[in-house]
Amino acid sequence: MSNFQELFDRLSWEEVSASIYAKTSIEVEHALQKNKARDLEDFKALISPAAAPYLEQMAQLSQALTLKRFGKTIQLFAPMYLSNECQNICTYCGFSLDNPVRRKTLSDKQILKEVEVIKSYGYDHILLVTGEANKTVGMDYFKHAIELIKPHFAHISIEVQPLEVEDYKELIALGLNTVLVYQETYREEDYKKHHPKGKKSNFYYRLDTPDRLGKAGIHKMGLGALIGLEDWRTDSFFCATHLDYLEKTYWESKYSISFPRLRPFSGGLEPKVAMSDRELVQLICAYRIFNEEVELSLSTRESQKFRDHVFQLGITSISAGSKTDPGGYAAEEEALEQFEISDERSPQQIANMIRSNGYEAVWKDWDLVLQ
Repeated sequence: MSNFQELFDRLSWEEVSASIYAKTSIEVEHALQKNKARDLEDFKALISPAAAPYLEQMAQLSQALTLKRFGKTIQLFAPMYLSNECQNICTYCGFSLDNPVRRKTLSDKQILKEVEVIKSYGYDHILLVTGEANKTVGMDYFKHAIELIKPHFAHISIEVQPLEVEDYKELIALGLNTVLVYQETYREEDYKKHHPKGKKSNFYYRLDTPDRLGKAGIHKMGLGALIGLEDWRTDSFFCATHLDYLEKTYWESKYSISFPRLRPFSGGLEPKVAMSDRELVQLICAYRIFNEEVELSLSTRESQKFRDHVFQLGITSISAGSKTDPGGYAAEEEALEQFEISDERSPQQIANMIRSNGYEAVWKDWDLVLQ
């Protein structure tokens, strides 16, 4: 199989959805009681409505599996928005081209101001985020930004427009460690409704991005679906299938899953499918039970109360003190936010909360050892 699209094209959204909703309590119990690796059918059972009564059992198992693999550690990272310029129209995003707001792309001086503030919090892991505007924030900008930022951070991640294999190789050589690329929704027929204009409207080009990352030899890649665009159970199954394929095909790379729930933004899109807190806990636990190795990340989109309770059930990394507008940390001026933050506590407050629960807040977890 040369890419994920070959597997994806053999799957039917409607058939997968029907299969998930047909799962029974017997199949849930079978998945929970397994002493060997779970498969995608087990994952279906664990995300199905039939699993809802087993949430406590799932939470206990998820916590035990996470402790066994990751110990009592939580990795902390900060997103740094470099630009809100974007050529795409996306129904759910504050950066959308049709949203009539002031645009801003950070200069070298502004980037270094942001770096200074973020470093003062203690961070050594940084996630660089931009809209998709190739003329202003394309490869030249990415290369320069990474070269500018690399001396200050042990680990650099990006969440930007999808790139070609050779582009990724070039950025990796400059110090890029991780790339996050979310499919948003795996429901092809509705993907176009949410992405009517711009390069992002090309469903299969985006779907193929993790394959290009794998071929480029990326250290880690992050996947996810935007919860609320379509049925979260079906989207999550497709995302888990994508993860399963990637781990088997590009086994030298590491993987993470994020759980972005649709949040309010300037312009507004109400979630098509609401997801309760209990259901998000169910999904987090289902991923951990299905895959003991994958990193699970939770952002400041979620509330303080929710994050305080759920981080011990399977999460391995969280953001803290996040700003979702370019220049937001140095607070020079107000710019467009991508989405509203829910948990507004400072990084130190989050670290204290983690420690008060007997866990270690990890600001930096590895160094590159030169031979």
